[in-house]
Amino acid sequence: MVSGISRRGVWSAPFAGRNGRRVSAVCSALGALAVLSAGLAPGAAAADVQSQQWYLSAMKADEMWKVSTGKGVKVAVVDTGVNPNTPSLKGQVLVDEVPEAVGYKATEDYKGHGTSMAELIAGTGADDGLKGLAPGAKIVPYRIALTGLSKAEKKNAPTLGNVIRAIADSDAKIISMSFGGAIDFPDVRAAVKYAQSKGKLMIAATGNEAEGKNVIGYPASYPYVVGVAAADKSGTVGKFSNYGNYVDLASPGLDAPTWCDNTFRSYCNGQGTSQATAIASASAALIWSAHPDWTANQVLASLIDTAGRDWAKDDPSTYLGYGLIRPRKVLENSDFNPGPANTDPLAKENAAGVTDDPSDSPSTSASASSQPGKSTSGGQTSAAGASSDTSDDTTMWVALGAAATALLIGGSTFAVFRSRRGA
Repeated sequence: MVSGISRRGVWSAPFAGRNGRRVSAVCSALGALAVLSAGLAPGAAAADVQSQQWYLSAMKADEMWKVSTGKGVKVAVVDTGVNPNTPSLKGQVLVDEVPEAVGYKATEDYKGHGTSMAELIAGTGADDGLKGLAPGAKIVPYRIALTGLSKAEKKNAPTLGNVIRAIADSDAKIISMSFGGAIDFPDVRAAVKYAQSKGKLMIAATGNEAEGKNVIGYPASYPYVVGVAAADKSGTVGKFSNYGNYVDLASPGLDAPTWCDNTFRSYCNGQGTSQATAIASASAALIWSAHPDWTANQVLASLIDTAGRDWAKDDPSTYLGYGLIRPRKVLENSDFNPGPANTDPLAKENAAGVTDDPSDSPSTSASASSQPGKSTSGGQTSAAGASSDTSDDTTMWVALGAAATALLIGGSTFAVFRSRRGA
């Protein structure tokens, strides 16, 4: 196997699975930051949502919860807003901790996406809702502006850079960003650097465009941001999941249920690097809760050291980075050594610039170690165009406040499997 193009990692236990179906992706001429979930597909039978959360068994969540549930860790979810009133999130969302300056309608989720991510992280599972991987953690919600809002709301919505800075000045430890895009904005880059200086662990989706025009995604490709790819039950990366040298880890992202929409009546079965990012954020919360004195560097180093892979650690895969997250491997060893507190585990990637060179594609055997790392340059990258013939696309565009760009919430195919309330 050539590690640079490896498409498969190793879970704690093997699972038979499938690769991802096609995910629609559209990047505008202005550039897109992508929040990366899946879309809607008909035909699935009704079922209990928790029974569809295959990754809880794959990751041995029951065993991990004996050691840590994420208690004491606050995760900032930057997304479409978070509804704190779903059964699974009651008592889990710290509404009063959102700074007023960047808290415009943070608890009004008009797409259902942010609420889904919050439940994947810290849902209690009440009333047969989603069970979060870190049910003891708490969510601090932030909403950035998406299309579909009125012009007045867009004007009032905070910019991404300001949101990241506000979180950096808070006591939230983890910033979960299930979005990404093709434009490098200096203010966002500076905010990311500031958050890193304040000890935050930033985790972001790499993107769902790989079956079209694979693109370099921000904020995942910024230095100090952990880029997360999506994998299936067998540990194989989804066909839609963006690849490149800015992919740092992989996480469950296929057949992962989320809310179908903002009516919060039913869950849908979907796929995307959005879900993968939320689950990776929850994994970090579990570890940080068990080791509250660790730094963000040490939490990340432990995830990298224990990641499932069958390639050399110093030669990360362009598809799965350092491998599949396995927080259980950290939690089961109370004497785990996370390394130095001030050593950046991604120093190699952060030292050089990201590229979308065709040599990153699956048709080549280029080693990831020969490819430049995360971008350290300023300015902008050009937007990449992609199209899809998927008829049930639920792609949504997100405006960056006053900025003339967009954040993409990518849609692929969902299957409705349980109705929570009457239509």
